Amino acid sequence: MKRILVTYATMAGSTAEVAQVIGEEIAKSGAQVDVLPLAEAKSPKDYDGVVVGGPMIMGWHRDALRFLKTHHEAWQRIPLAVFVTAISLTQTGETSVDGVPVYVDDRLPKPPLTAGRPTFRERYARVTNYLRPILAALRPARPVSIGVFGGRLEYGRLPWWGVLFVMLIIQAPAGDRRNWAAIRSWAAELPAAFGLAAPEAQELAQMA
Repeated sequence: MKRILVTYATMAGSTAEVAQVIGEEIAKSGAQVDVLPLAEAKSPKDYDGVVVGGPMIMGWHRDALRFLKTHHEAWQRIPLAVFVTAISLTQTGETSVDGVPVYVDDRLPKPPLTAGRPTFRERYARVTNYLRPILAALRPARPVSIGVFGGRLEYGRLPWWGVLFVMLIIQAPAGDRRNWAAIRSWAAELPAAFGLAAPEAQELAQMA
C-alpha cells in the first residue's frame, strides 16, 4: 500500500482543517494517508508522496518553508505537492508559475480596483509573488502541483504583528473563505499526479 504524508503549518487551526480534508480525499485512492502537523512530521523518506501546506501572512509560513529546505534532497526523489491558504489574491489568470501547475480557487481572486494600475497591496497579493519563494526553496526539484485556496481570518487568533500586517497591508475583513469543493477537487487529482494507481487498477492487480 502506498503511503502519503499530508503535513502542515498553521497559525490559528484553519489550515489543519484544510489538511485533514485533503488527506480524506487522497485516501479515497486506496493509499494510507498520515495527516500531521510539521512538528510531528520527522522525515518524508518513508512516503511515496508528500503534501505540504501553510498559510500566507507575511509570506508563506516560515515553518513550512523551513521543512521544504530541510528535506531539499528528498524532493528530487519523492513527489511533492504544496497548498497555500490566503485571504487576499489579485486576479491575474495565471495557471502556472515557472512551469509548475497552479490550481487557484476561483472564488478567491479579485481584479485590481483600477485596471492596469494595481496598488501595492494588489501587487503583493499576486500568485507569482506568493509562490516564487516556495519554488526557489525547492530548486532544482519542482512540485507536481500547487493549490491556492481561501483561508479563514480571525483577528483574535493572530499574533499582534499578524494583525497589523493584515490590517495595514492586506486590508482584509475577517471571515471564512475556505471553499471545500475547490479543496477536494484539487486533492482528488493528487493521487494521479503522484503516480499512484487508481482503486480500479489496484483491484485488477490483486486479482491477477
